[in-house]
Amino acid sequence: MNEVAGRRSRSGGGASRRAERTAISFETARYIQRNIPNFEILNEEALQIIEANAETVLEEIGVNFVENPDALRRWREAGADVKGERVHIPRGLARKLVSTAPKTFTQHARNPERNVEIGGRNLVLAPVYGPPFVRDMEGGRRYATLEDFRNFVKLGYMSKWLHHSGGTVCEPTDIPVNKRHLDMLLAHMTLSDKPFMGSVTEPSRAADSVAMAKILFGNDFVDQNTVMTSLININSPMTFDGIMMGALEVYAANNQASIVSPFIVGGAMAPVTVAGTLTQVLAEILAGVSYSQLVRPGSPVIAGAFVTSIDMNSGAPTFGTPEAAHITYGAGQLVRRLGLPYRSGGSFCGSKLPDAQAAYETANSLNMALLAGVNFMLHACGWLEGGLVSSYEKFVMDADQLGTLHHLAQGVSIDTNGQAMDAIREVGPGGHYLGCAHTQANFKSAFWRSDLLDYKPFETWAEEGSRDTQTLANERVRKQLGDYQAPDMDPGTREALDAFVATRKAEMPDAFI
Repeated sequence: MNEVAGRRSRSGGGASRRAERTAISFETARYIQRNIPNFEILNEEALQIIEANAETVLEEIGVNFVENPDALRRWREAGADVKGERVHIPRGLARKLVSTAPKTFTQHARNPERNVEIGGRNLVLAPVYGPPFVRDMEGGRRYATLEDFRNFVKLGYMSKWLHHSGGTVCEPTDIPVNKRHLDMLLAHMTLSDKPFMGSVTEPSRAADSVAMAKILFGNDFVDQNTVMTSLININSPMTFDGIMMGALEVYAANNQASIVSPFIVGGAMAPVTVAGTLTQVLAEILAGVSYSQLVRPGSPVIAGAFVTSIDMNSGAPTFGTPEAAHITYGAGQLVRRLGLPYRSGGSFCGSKLPDAQAAYETANSLNMALLAGVNFMLHACGWLEGGLVSSYEKFVMDADQLGTLHHLAQGVSIDTNGQAMDAIREVGPGGHYLGCAHTQANFKSAFWRSDLLDYKPFETWAEEGSRDTQTLANERVRKQLGDYQAPDMDPGTREALDAFVATRKAEMPDAFI
């Protein structure tokens, strides 16, 4: 763990404990390393059927690479059958190309203590991505601004259980579309020292991301290391557009990581059955990841699966459903057989408020992702209203609950302390464990403890205003933003970043579409 808190009192007794409770802490837990098994829902026969069907999809049906002549050329040179913008990939070719992608890789942060290892038994948690709206108790639902964006970066920086600053934590609609990526990257680079994501909304913006990363980390370091992850969505079913693939090409060529992720709404963008959806997901992953390796063999990539179902009455996406869980579990098995890091899961919900519906659906989604073997979880906190809204209150509610994932992933310790035989001997029949030596030695770390939820007696709760969870979360948001302190940055680096942003903005007129 990394601690950059203000100095704490070193005096003993109650004063010391009070100082510890009230100190401003910017502690971040290390990324999760699982000591529990993955949940596997598919048997070997089912896995082989889905894998064979995915190869059939690639070979016989094919995938579209639209508005991207370079992609068509690369596929043709690799041995694919290209007809117009449809690419038919011979059986086994995509899997062979995928084999050059690394099984794990390190994404470096500007604070080396916050580097993350993506892949293997690890789980890295990153916040919500992409909503055009924000919500809080004071302002309600409204379009997001750059101030909101900066606030969410600060909250992510101060959240103990988040390992990653993320990317488009909300869409700052008060900044021109063609320039907002510069402000967003500058916020991640200066307001936090956790790892972050690059821009993908246009290839030139991906190039700007790489250029700014080189200012922050140094040219040679970026050339030799991965310092950014980016989200490359596939236009399911089976269409790879030139904008997203153009961004992928920039990142792959510069040895920066891409999340190649189908965007699946079951019944609309994929079949209504689990096995059918998994077949399409695997085909899209194989095509997208293998293309990254055509650009640069060995470039880091994460295989993604964003999956939800659809309400057949309203057409709205639904979350926390058993079908989404089945697909997420199964996709994890398929991705592990490819030897790739896996992205899925999040604090998904369809609720308009951070209420009981949001809590139920989010809990289902988070626990599912942990058990599915996810390595990189985008949308881990703050997601509301089907991804249309970044919620301030839900951000801190979710971020608090991410601590349960850390503790669940630890598994069950069976060492001498874990066995607790000394405690059982000391207490014996009819006693209690509150005062025994084992409890005294372990009470601070034995149980996960929420920093948000209320466990006070009814009378105390009532005297303090009968606050519900949203109210408690609102108070925590205001406290965290009030306590925020920016991480140190070299003044010369900051000046160079500011100058780059100013120059790039001056080179182009504002565009809001």
